Amino acid sequence: MSDTYDLIVKGGTVWTTGGPAEVDVAVRGGRIAAIGSFDAGAAGQIVDATGLTVLPGVVDTQVHFREPGNEHKEDLESGTRAAALGGVTALFEMPNTNPSTTTAEALQDKLDRAKDRAWTDHAFFVGASPENAEQLGELERRPGCCGVKMFMGSSTGNLLVADDENVRRVLANGTRRVAVHSEDEPRLIERQGERVEGDPSTHPVWRDEQTAIKCTNRLLKLARETGRRVHVLHITTAEEVEILAAAKDIATCEVTPQHLTLVSPDCYERLGTYAQMNPPIRDQRHNDGLWTGVRDGVFDVVGSDHAPHTADEKARAYPASPSGMPGVQTQLPLLLDHVNAGRMTLARLVDLVCSGPSRIFGIANKGRIALGFDADFTLVDMNATREITTDWLAAKCGWSPFDGMTITGWPMATIIRGNIVMRDGELVSAPIGAPVRFQDTL
Repeated sequence: MSDTYDLIVKGGTVWTTGGPAEVDVAVRGGRIAAIGSFDAGAAGQIVDATGLTVLPGVVDTQVHFREPGNEHKEDLESGTRAAALGGVTALFEMPNTNPSTTTAEALQDKLDRAKDRAWTDHAFFVGASPENAEQLGELERRPGCCGVKMFMGSSTGNLLVADDENVRRVLANGTRRVAVHSEDEPRLIERQGERVEGDPSTHPVWRDEQTAIKCTNRLLKLARETGRRVHVLHITTAEEVEILAAAKDIATCEVTPQHLTLVSPDCYERLGTYAQMNPPIRDQRHNDGLWTGVRDGVFDVVGSDHAPHTADEKARAYPASPSGMPGVQTQLPLLLDHVNAGRMTLARLVDLVCSGPSRIFGIANKGRIALGFDADFTLVDMNATREITTDWLAAKCGWSPFDGMTITGWPMATIIRGNIVMRDGELVSAPIGAPVRFQDTL
């Protein structure tokens, strides 16, 4: 008797562990059960992927969904809905909510809030603080936790670990990789006078490249001293690319689509405070340096740093305007467009948003199209041309810095553990997101 499956993805170009192949993928019980050629009658459900590329499920390792405390900007339902529409199958959410995610109770509260509301699989960072440093080793091992996040420079929220002594305490407690916002807080305080009221183009003058470079050098020194692996978020300077290339034994790093796509001063002239984020969008020299990091393999992941604020909040005169922009839904389209423009290969994209996240965070059973792995697939049409429009966006803030941009390459389906969640721009299931599991804490 022939094998029978729950679902077969048929007729597409599948990104296997050996590269692209014209094969079918069969799913049973939420896992990949077979790869080969199968009769359409061998499964209860067929996904016709003719003309599409079947990628491993895209993982976004940095999003801010604002729940609890600021649900008027975003919440777990709307944020994960945007993610699923953008081809994302799993994501890691940041701890700078209100209250901050610094305790076991706060972590459990987020997991409870996500149950039956999250469209994608998910995990939550625990925020580091001087008050909870000694508890982090226990907190990072709780189910649904993707690790510890430390802010060395102030940003949205009140989480801050600014001095070497407390950074050392955070790094000394625990074993999993620590994600870090690397901006030097003393330098930020010292340079506040560089901000010009009403002129967001002074944002990268205030938060200058030395603010990032100095902090990253401090972090790497302390990481080596304590023997703790670190993950440096949203790199913005050409110098940090070189610094981190020499520290691959202990540090991984992330770049965002915003920093790869937008360049100052143009972005501030066009978008004003809508281009304001931390660390800031910098000039062409740094953009070129980031692309060198992409091509040379320095960056381990792309994360969207989805950080929405309402249009009314962003309309405040700089520097009263908040930093951050939405991005979880537009991340994959932007990267596909960069692939089509020849700036990176599709293999590099898969490394940055599928296998990279799984490798550096130790995600169990995700990141590859291989037997036994979760049946997470992102189906894309590499030739589709679409315009990013506000009526497509699901984020509560209702805007994007990329509104009106024409893209080549588009997500056409999101499949999570064998469940079709999005197809042809429409959500076609109930929210079935579940906590992500990690090899370090099984």
